Amino acid sequence: MGALLLVLVFAASLAGFCALSLAMDRHSEDVFGRGSTPGPWRRWLQLGGTVLLCVSLGASLQAAGGAIGWVLWLGALTAAALATVALLGYAPRRFHWIASAAAAVALIALLLVASA
Repeated sequence: MGALLLVLVFAASLAGFCALSLAMDRHSEDVFGRGSTPGPWRRWLQLGGTVLLCVSLGASLQAAGGAIGWVLWLGALTAAALATVALLGYAPRRFHWIASAAAAVALIALLLVASA
């Protein structure tokens, strides 16, 4: 259960940062091509990214408790932010696929944690 919660913390953090970055015009153009903007999806991407980061916080607090959970969450946020920046810089065309995979892993881990 502990390892599954750690997977949930990182996957939700990565998916949250990816969603928040795709809500920005510049990053959306980097990923989908020139002239592409999130348009009406911007608010949904912002809301989804925020929810995923909150899920990540909840999972880290559940995994490590109140004192260490915050430190775990900040570490996961740092690692996910670095991964997001690396993906945008080195693999922008694969970015949305990796973001979707991270969101799917987070959802599966959340369902497994909730059922256990």
